[in-house]
Amino acid sequence: MTKVSLGFDLEPLSVPIGKILPSRKTPVGVATSRKFMQIRSSIQEIGLIEPLSVGPPDRKTGQHVLLDGHIRLLALQELSFVEVLCLVATDDESYTYNSRINRLSTIQEHYMIRRAIQRGVTRRCPVVS
Repeated sequence: MTKVSLGFDLEPLSVPIGKILPSRKTPVGVATSRKFMQIRSSIQEIGLIEPLSVGPPDRKTGQHVLLDGHIRLLALQELSFVEVLCLVATDDESYTYNSRINRLSTIQEHYMIRRAIQRGVTRRCPVVS
């Protein structure tokens, strides 16, 4: 029987926003993009759905390197969140996490939004200029 190890701790960890270190620079203009406004609005209305993915804390500083969720982190910072739930990676393959993420197709996103509205989320949408 082969032993299987999990890539993340089973329970999310509440991490102070100030202890999360982005692993890449945010592209110019992302904070004014339509996708960012949607993510920010969603977090504001119903909270964070998908926890951020971080590495284990640095032994000296206690900081966690952000593996996935850079745009969500930016939105959380704009919304003045103090702490956020994070999934902590248990292995050392941080360079591969973004490639493991399944992006939603347009139709999947449409159905997800319809289900959210049916469950009571308001139809309000941010104005994009």
